[in-house]
Amino acid sequence: MIQIIYGKKGSGKTKRIIDMANEAVKAHEGSIVFIDDDNSYMFELRHQIRFINATEYAIKNTDQFLGFLGGILASNYDLSLLFIDGFLRIINEPLDQMESFFELLEQYAEKAAVTLVLSVSGPDAEAPDFIKKYVI
Repeated sequence: MIQIIYGKKGSGKTKRIIDMANEAVKAHEGSIVFIDDDNSYMFELRHQIRFINATEYAIKNTDQFLGFLGGILASNYDLSLLFIDGFLRIINEPLDQMESFFELLEQYAEKAAVTLVLSVSGPDAEAPDFIKKYVI
């Protein structure tokens, strides 16, 4: 399953995704991973959450991200939740050109039985139609 926290910059997406991750520790069995594009929020997460700074892995596009994600999913069979803050900053590609990428992302999530929660910045009126079904 994919869930997206969508909104314009400064709308509280990062606070919301951090709060969701911290709350999930209380209710979820299995591992929880939080991916970000820097270390600035690392200490706001509960210690049970595995933090990964994506910039340490030189991800430049959707293909590289899928390889990165595949490695995480393959190495951790008890992963139940994966949070990704600043998704578009990590991917560095326009959201409106990612429809096929999200289809693959959904397949990855289903195969691994993991929920992916992404924060995505953009103006509310301009969210591509294929994204709207994931917005929470």
